[in-house]
Amino acid sequence: MKNKNIFTLFGLLALSWTAFGQDTLRISKKDLIPRMSEKNLQIKIAEKNYESAMADYHQSNSLFLPNVNLSHTAMLTTNPLMAFGSKLNQAIVSPEDFNPNVLNHPSQTKNFATKIEVQQPLINLDGLYGRQAAKSKMDAFALQTERTKEYLELEVNKAFMQLQLAYKAVKVLQKAENTGKANLKLVENYFKQGMLQKTDVLNVQVRVNEISNQLQYAKSNVQNASDYLGFLLNDEQSKKVYKPTEEFESEFSVISVNTVLPTNRKDIQALDKSSEAYEKMVMSSKMNLLPRLNAFGSYEMYDDNLFGTNAKGYLVGAQLLWNVFDGYKSIGKLEKTKADYSKAQTETEQYKAKSQMELNQAVRQLSDAENNVKLTQLAFKQAQEAYKIRSNRFAQGLEKTTDLLQSETLQSQKELENLQAIFEYRFTQEYIQFLTK
Repeated sequence: MKNKNIFTLFGLLALSWTAFGQDTLRISKKDLIPRMSEKNLQIKIAEKNYESAMADYHQSNSLFLPNVNLSHTAMLTTNPLMAFGSKLNQAIVSPEDFNPNVLNHPSQTKNFATKIEVQQPLINLDGLYGRQAAKSKMDAFALQTERTKEYLELEVNKAFMQLQLAYKAVKVLQKAENTGKANLKLVENYFKQGMLQKTDVLNVQVRVNEISNQLQYAKSNVQNASDYLGFLLNDEQSKKVYKPTEEFESEFSVISVNTVLPTNRKDIQALDKSSEAYEKMVMSSKMNLLPRLNAFGSYEMYDDNLFGTNAKGYLVGAQLLWNVFDGYKSIGKLEKTKADYSKAQTETEQYKAKSQMELNQAVRQLSDAENNVKLTQLAFKQAQEAYKIRSNRFAQGLEKTTDLLQSETLQSQKELENLQAIFEYRFTQEYIQFLTK
C-alpha cells in the first residue's frame, strides 16, 4: 500500500547514529494500546470536541428549566415621575404628596428595590428541534472519538511493526557486514599468495563500505521509528530508543478478509448523525415561524433603606409572542439550513463511495502483497543457494571475485525485499480490518 507514512528501509535521509548509545526502552505490543488510549494527544483533542458538543446539548436544558434572576437596585432621584413612583412602590404615599408643587418639584427621593424574576418557557417548538439537533451532534462526536481511537490503534500497530522491521534490517545488514568482512579477509589472503589481483581486494573493500553505509541507514531508521512511536504514545522522554520484546516474524499466513463496507462503521454512523442534526435544524428553522408561549413572574420588595423590605408585591403573567415578519431573516435562515442539510447528505454519500473504493483498492493490494511475498521468498531462497554455491566455488578458485560480490549483494537485497513485502502484507491486512471494523 502506498502511504507516505509506511516505513521504507532506505527512504529516509541518513542521520547521525546515536540510538544504540542511548537508553533503550523495552516495549511490548500488548502495552501499546492502553498507553496510547491514555496519553495520545489526538484522542484528547477528540474527547474535548465531544465534551464541547455535550456542553452545547446541556445548554438546551433551558428549554424546560426556568430562568431565575435576583437583583437589588439602589436609586436616588428628583425626577417627578420616578420620585412619586418610588414612594408608591414603598407604600409611603401621603395626601401631601399630591400637592401639585410637591409633584412637580419633589425633594430628593431614595429607593431600594429587591426583585426576584422567573421566566418559564412553555411552548417553544423551534427550541425543541434545536435540542434534538444538539443531541445528534453530540452523538456524532462520540462516534467520531471512537473512530479516532480505532485509527490510532492501526497507527500504533503500524509503528510497532516498523520498529520491528528496522531492528530486523539492522540484523540482516550486520550479518551481511560480517560476511563481507570474512570475504575481504579471504581475498586479502589470496592476494598475499599471489592468487588474486589488487583490484579484487579493492572491489571487496568497496562492497564492505556499501554494507556499512546501508547499516548506518538502518540504524537511523530505528531512531526514526522510535520517534514516531513515542509521538503516538506522547512519551515525554525525547530521543529514547524503543526495542520491541517481540521480534519481527518472517513467516506469514493468508487470511480471508471482508470485502463489503459495513454500514455500522463508526465514522459512517457519525456522518449519518451529523446529517440528522442538520435535518433537525431545518425543522427548528421552520418552527421558528410559529408563535412561542412563555410564562413569567416576579416578586418585588421596596424600601427607602438599603436591603429594606417594607413594601412587597408580585407579578405573574404569560406571553404569546409571534414574530410575524422580521425582514426576511427567519426565511433566509430556513433556506440556509436546507442548503446545509442537502450538503451534509451529499458529503455523506460521497464519503461512503470513497470508503468503498478504498476498501476495493486495499483488497487488491492485499492480493498483490501476497503474491509479492511469495515471489520475494522464492527469490531469497534462490539467492541464498546461489551465494552458497559461488562461495564454495570461489574458495576452490573456480569463481571470479565480482561474481561472488554480486551473489552476496543479491542475497542481502532479496532478504530485505522479502522482509519489506511481509511488512506490507501484514499492514494491508490490518488496514482492511480497520476499513471493515
